[in-house]
Amino acid sequence: MVSTTTFDAIVIGAGQAGPPLAERMSQAGWRVAVIERARVGGTCVNTGCIPTKAMVASAHAAWVAQHAQRWGVKLAGEVEVDLAAVLARKDRISGKSRQSVELWLQGMRQVELIKGHATFEDAHTVRVGDRLLRAEKIFINVGGRPAQPGVQGLQDVPWLTNASVMHLDRLPRHLVVVGGSYIGLEFAQMFRRFGSEVTVVQRGAQLVPREDADVAQALQRILEDEGIQIRTGAECVRLAPARDEIAVEVNCTEGEPHLHGSHVLIATGRQPNTQDLGLERAGVAVDERGYIRVNDQLQTYVPHIWALGDCNGRGAFTHTSWNDFEVVAANLFDGGQRSVKNRLVSYALYTDPPLARIGLSEQEVRKRGRPALIGTRPMSRVGRAVEKGEDAGFIKLLVDADTQAIVGATILGVDGDEAIHSLLDVMQAQRPYTDITTGGVRIHPTVSELLPTVLQSLKPLAGS
Repeated sequence: MVSTTTFDAIVIGAGQAGPPLAERMSQAGWRVAVIERARVGGTCVNTGCIPTKAMVASAHAAWVAQHAQRWGVKLAGEVEVDLAAVLARKDRISGKSRQSVELWLQGMRQVELIKGHATFEDAHTVRVGDRLLRAEKIFINVGGRPAQPGVQGLQDVPWLTNASVMHLDRLPRHLVVVGGSYIGLEFAQMFRRFGSEVTVVQRGAQLVPREDADVAQALQRILEDEGIQIRTGAECVRLAPARDEIAVEVNCTEGEPHLHGSHVLIATGRQPNTQDLGLERAGVAVDERGYIRVNDQLQTYVPHIWALGDCNGRGAFTHTSWNDFEVVAANLFDGGQRSVKNRLVSYALYTDPPLARIGLSEQEVRKRGRPALIGTRPMSRVGRAVEKGEDAGFIKLLVDADTQAIVGATILGVDGDEAIHSLLDVMQAQRPYTDITTGGVRIHPTVSELLPTVLQSLKPLAGS
């Protein structure tokens, strides 16, 4: 007979939201089970932010070395990239972070870390191997994985995901990246700087389809200037073996209909890890894409079950997962009434230079039909960018003409991922943009110092 262990709470998944929530429960005296079927830390620690940005840093170092003469620096001999050393560095950084999370969990009072695959038996009971665990409250934090929509022939050729591409034992001769959004473009630029020939195949008419056309065009120019081939309008992508290579058929309106690559990276999106949890036995509903349906407090239709992080469809970033934890913890333990309803959309694409975004795009502002103002400035007129020799990109800020609140911010440019944060709190509080233009004196030379200048040059947005 299988015995049942009773806890105050069960956390399924040890990604970004799970461990800090378990800590708050531990501090409150709860007995908690944290279940993880793979590696603690989730996507960010193991296959996402931390390892990829470690490799982006190596790629940036290679690019600076390769172009050192731009800064008046001469290097003796050819610059070579040691891929094994790059990957070893990435593994050390990722491994240290994962170990830190595991030690953190193991040190929590009354928290048991259980390794294995969790499935629901009913709305209060979870099975892990030969153990049954029961709790009054259950929190799902299972993350997501790569998706492969619209790509034919995957069963006929070897192909890479964002996880497996970080374990190659040799540099690809020609890496074909299927998918022209955030994951695909980071790897495309990275491997180009390592020395691979790279082609990006994008199904739609532009890269990063959620961005404004001017942003996508500027980003495409930056990547093409580094020698990356961009193929847009590939409505159908088909893979097939071709001797010792992979043939990639594309039906773009321009260019050759076939490519040949040594490696293919499929970067066409993500999907939630919800298909094998037995959610139906707990009465937990999912949408047509498999995301768990939650309210603005992240409760499922079963009030004692919450879903946090990438699996709930309310955000797909480490920072939104962490904010999910903050919302749930505040409501459970601090008497809060927090929700994700008014959470500003904010994110960055870590190409070089990075693309940082908060709030609405220009296209979205136009669709609202409200009078709006716009201010722009090319990075070539930002002293910090010129001095660093990295002046590609631009700043674009959007303001509601009636309320004077900043509703959208885009910085495609060096240090933009840091500079944009000086707008975040003002935007979240819906304060007028004049709080920035008449506020404190900013440090020179920085990118942030130009944000008041951009806001001082606002003009009516045509068509709004």
